[in-house]
Amino acid sequence: MDEKKNYKKADQTHNIIMENRCRLSVSGVEDVDNFDESTVTLITAMGALTVKGAGLRINKLSVDTGEVMIEGDMDSFEYSDVASPRESGGFISRLFK
Repeated sequence: MDEKKNYKKADQTHNIIMENRCRLSVSGVEDVDNFDESTVTLITAMGALTVKGAGLRINKLSVDTGEVMIEGDMDSFEYSDVASPRESGGFISRLFK
């Protein structure tokens, strides 16, 4: 039986819009966990979102609205259920676990 996962910020809107596999707009972003030319990892209201490809760059990042725009050659994006840094206590608490 599949049950919906309860996310702390489930009332926050989270959308993904991909245009021609080269532009990705994401809303509901809480944090940018990691990024380089081949991988961008975002913490969203629905879990961690990892975008993989080549020549990736973040063109727009709005902390106020939680919107991110990524451009480049995208191969895949994948969700994983990872608690947001705010819920897990941040970098320092993860370091000393």
